Amino acid sequence: MDVAPAFGQANLTNCERELIHLAGAVQPHGALLVLSEPELRIVQVSGNAARLLGCDVEVLLQRPLAQLGGDVVERVMQLQRSADLREAVALQCRFGRDDRRFDGALHRLAGGGLVLELEPFGMARDDTPELQDLAPDVLAGTLAAALQRFGAAPSVGILADAVVQVLRELTGYDRVVVYKFDPDGHGQVIAEARHPRLESLLGHHYPSSDIPQRARALYLLNRVRMLVDVNAPQALLLPELLPLTEAPLDMSLCQLRSMSPIHLQYLRNMGVTATLTASLVREGQLWGLIAAHHYSPRYLRSTLRAAVDLLAEVASTRISAIENYAHAQVALMVRRLEQRLVEATSTEGDWRYALFRNPRTLLQPLDATGAVLFCEGEVLTSGEAPSTPELRALLAWVEQQPQRDDMPFACASVGKANPALDSLTPTASGVLAVRLSTNSPDWLMWLRKEQLQSITWAGDPAKPMVNDNPLELSPRRSFAAWSEIVRGTAVPWSNTELALARGIGVALVDIIVQVHAVRLLIAEHQLVQIRSTVAGSREPVLIVNAQGRVIFANDALLALRGAEVEHGSAVTALFALPEAVEQALAYLRASQHGWRRELDLLTAAGAQLPMTVHAELVTGRDGRALGFVLTLLDLRESRRADNARLNLESALRLAAQSSSSEADEVISAILTHASVAAMDIADARGGPPVAPLLQELETSTRRAAALYAQIRSFSS
Repeated sequence: MDVAPAFGQANLTNCERELIHLAGAVQPHGALLVLSEPELRIVQVSGNAARLLGCDVEVLLQRPLAQLGGDVVERVMQLQRSADLREAVALQCRFGRDDRRFDGALHRLAGGGLVLELEPFGMARDDTPELQDLAPDVLAGTLAAALQRFGAAPSVGILADAVVQVLRELTGYDRVVVYKFDPDGHGQVIAEARHPRLESLLGHHYPSSDIPQRARALYLLNRVRMLVDVNAPQALLLPELLPLTEAPLDMSLCQLRSMSPIHLQYLRNMGVTATLTASLVREGQLWGLIAAHHYSPRYLRSTLRAAVDLLAEVASTRISAIENYAHAQVALMVRRLEQRLVEATSTEGDWRYALFRNPRTLLQPLDATGAVLFCEGEVLTSGEAPSTPELRALLAWVEQQPQRDDMPFACASVGKANPALDSLTPTASGVLAVRLSTNSPDWLMWLRKEQLQSITWAGDPAKPMVNDNPLELSPRRSFAAWSEIVRGTAVPWSNTELALARGIGVALVDIIVQVHAVRLLIAEHQLVQIRSTVAGSREPVLIVNAQGRVIFANDALLALRGAEVEHGSAVTALFALPEAVEQALAYLRASQHGWRRELDLLTAAGAQLPMTVHAELVTGRDGRALGFVLTLLDLRESRRADNARLNLESALRLAAQSSSSEADEVISAILTHASVAAMDIADARGGPPVAPLLQELETSTRRAAALYAQIRSFSS
C-alpha cells in the first residue's frame, strides 16, 4: 500500500503526497493554542508560547485560557456566539502583565475544539515600520484607487500588471508576480513588478510539480499565506498529538502553519527569505497566484494582509468578468456564422459546402491552418490538411479519447500523444474537434501545423535533483533561466478558442437538426435515419403537419414534458397559451416567414416551463405548406440569471444606502467594481451559466466589504 509520507519526511519522489496540513509546528513569529469547548481549556500549545505569551508551556497546558488575563476570553466567547468559525475569523485582544496587544485568528476544528493563533504587535522588522502604521484614511485611499484601477482593466494582462504594481507599492516586497495556471497545472509568470537590481522572471514557466496538489487545495482554504523568515526555526506543537483526537492537529486553516522543508529549501535555492502569496480563485478553482518575494525577513500585520486578501478577491472577480465577457463575444461570432449558414442552406441546399466556401471565415477566428469536416461518410477539407487516409486515422483516434459532454477535444501535439500519427505533424500537429452527432461519426476539426517554440523555464525541469536528500536539494536546484526548443507541437488552444469551437459545434448541430427535420417532411423513405438524428439532438424539436397536428417530438422535448406526446394531437395543447400558437401557424401559412416568441410549455404534471419557440414553415416545390418545424430553447437558466442579477442589484443598493452617510470611497469602489463585473457577466449569454457567477460575485462582494470593515475596525 502506498502511504503518504508524514510532514518533513517526504523526498523528491513523493513530495506530491506529503501531509503538509499536518505540519505539527508554527512559524516563530506567532503562537498557537488549541482550546477545548466549552470550558476553553488549553490542550495544545506551540513551543514558543513562553517567549511570546510570557507563560511556560507546562503552566499553560490543561489550564483555562482565562489565566492569561486581559480580554482574550471575552473576545473568544464573543466570536463563539456570533460566528460559525468554519473559516478563520480575525480578532484583536490584550493579555499579560503588561496588557500587551495581539492580532489573532480563531477557527473551529471539524472534530471539535478551537484553534487560537496570536501575533504580538511590534513584529515589524526595521525595514517595514511604515507598513504597520498606515493611517486609516491613507489605507482607504490606497485601496479605493486600486479597486478603481482593477475595475477599469479591459484584459487579464492589464489587470495582472495593475495587481503586481499595486501590491508591491502596498507591501514593499522586492518582487511581486502573478502566476497563471494552464489546464495541465503548469504556471507562467504573466506580470511582474520588481526591484531594479533583480533579474526579470516575466514569461518564465514553472512545472506543475513545483506546487503539489495538496498545496493547491490549501490555497483555496487559506487565501493569503505569509512566510516571515525562511531560516527561522519552527516552533513545535506540544504535545505532538492533539489530546481531543489523539491525532496530529489538522492545520489546513492555520495562518501560522510551518512550511514543508522541501518548499523552504526550494526558496533558499532561489535566494528568497520571505514570501507572501494570495490566491486568485475563479468558479471555485485556483486560477493563479499572486506571489511576493523578499530577500530579507519581512512581516506584515494582519490588517495589511487583510488588505491584500481584499485586493486578491476583487481581482478574482474581475478576472471572471473579463473571461466571461470573452464568452459573450464568442457567442456573437457564432450567431453571425449560424445566420450565414442558414441563408446558404436555404439558397444552395447544403450547409456543408457553404461552410467551406470561404476558408477565412472558418479558420481565422480560431487561428487554425486547416479544417476538416466528417459528415455522413464524406470528408471535406479547407486550408492545409493531411491526406484523406491520414484524416480518417486521426478521426478514429479522436473518437477513442475520453471526452466530457458538449466539450471539444483539444490536443496541441498529436504525434507525441499517438506516435502512430506522427506523419500528421507538419500540417496537423494540433487538433481541436467538436462532435456534431451522438450516434454517427460526424465531426468538425480545426488543425494547426507544427510550430517550433522556445519555452523559458525557471531551471531545467528535466533535471530535478542529483541525489534524494530534500534538505540539500530543492525540486530544481538551479533557477537560472533555461530554454528548450519544443518540436512536434502546435500553439496550444486557448480557452476562448475552445469556447468558440463549442459554440460553432452547437450552431451546426442546430442547423443539422433543422435540415433533417425538413427531410422528414419531404422524404418518407429517409424517415428512420433522420428520426434517429433529430431524436438524439440536444434541442427540443416538434414537427407538425400542415393542420397543426404533432407528427414527431424528439427525446429532448419528451424529457422536458415528462411524458409522451400523442401522435396526431394538436400542437396547441402543449402550450399554456394555445391561441398564441394557433395565431403563429396562421401567420406562417400566410407570410411564409419564420416566427419566434416566448411561450410556456406545459409538462405532464401541469407545470409551465418558459421557452423561446422558433417556428418555420416547410413548403413543397409547388409552394403548398407541408408542415412546421418548432425548435424550443429552455429559458429557465436565463430567468435564473435575471433573478440573480436583480438580487445582486438589490444587495448593492442596500449596501450603498447603508454606507452613503459615511461617503466611504473604498465601499463605493467595491460596489462600483461589483456593478461593472455584474454587467460583464450578465451580458455573457452563451458562455457558462450566468446565475452561479452572479451569486459568486455577490458572495465575493460581501466578503470584500467584510474584509474592509475588519480593516477599518482594526485601524481605528
